[in-house]
Amino acid sequence: SLAAGFVSPPSRSISGARAISSGGTNLKASTMKELAEKVLVNPKFPPEWPFSPEDFMRQDESDDTIFYDQPRLVYHIDDFAVGALTKYYAGNLKEGDDVLDICSSWVSHYPKDFKGGKVVGLGMNEYELSQNEQLTSYDVKDLNADCVFPYDDESFDKVTCVVSVDYLNQPQKVFSEIGRVLRPGGEAIISMSNRCFPTKAFRIWLQTNDLEHIFVVGSFFHFSGKFDPATCEDISPNPGRSDPLFIVKAAKKSD
Repeated sequence: SLAAGFVSPPSRSISGARAISSGGTNLKASTMKELAEKVLVNPKFPPEWPFSPEDFMRQDESDDTIFYDQPRLVYHIDDFAVGALTKYYAGNLKEGDDVLDICSSWVSHYPKDFKGGKVVGLGMNEYELSQNEQLTSYDVKDLNADCVFPYDDESFDKVTCVVSVDYLNQPQKVFSEIGRVLRPGGEAIISMSNRCFPTKAFRIWLQTNDLEHIFVVGSFFHFSGKFDPATCEDISPNPGRSDPLFIVKAAKKSD
């Protein structure tokens, strides 16, 4: 079952939302998949970080540790989307990879037969993390209070984040940290849907649509200065009939 309080934001930007244009999206494309996967093809990012602090304010600015204190042992996307994500990981996680799952919880959706090296969870709720059988270790930390990851430079091959990027209110710092802990050539895999806890999602996420979300997350990679150009893959299992699922990923620069 899905977590109580999860909702799907409006499919279109609300009036007054910040205009975000990829510049590379072909609006004549015939399907959502084509549109989504074109957003980060030759995107026209502005020369400087375009967001204001207000863009990352939330309806509920109370201490996040209060909100996440109660364990939620539920999926935050439907079973079809979970299956699509696990299938995607099967083709993108290699045996022996050292993996960090940020905003982690009781399940990471990796394939059951995945044999990683160290598989580390970084999340908010200790009980949830303790129930995650795919982790070899975990750490409890509120990244909105302190963005610094408690790990050495270049210590992971992959970093994953499942439908949680919209809760990170200091994304420029977090994506810089992702780049710091990844080994050269290592990949960050950000999965996104259209469900969220609206009181804890940052403002610009609620004011933009799925295609704009892809552009926003691509910009987080871009402005960190630590990644090759990001790409998007639409792995939605049943478009229009189950939760959409988009992967935005980028490799850490090798030079």
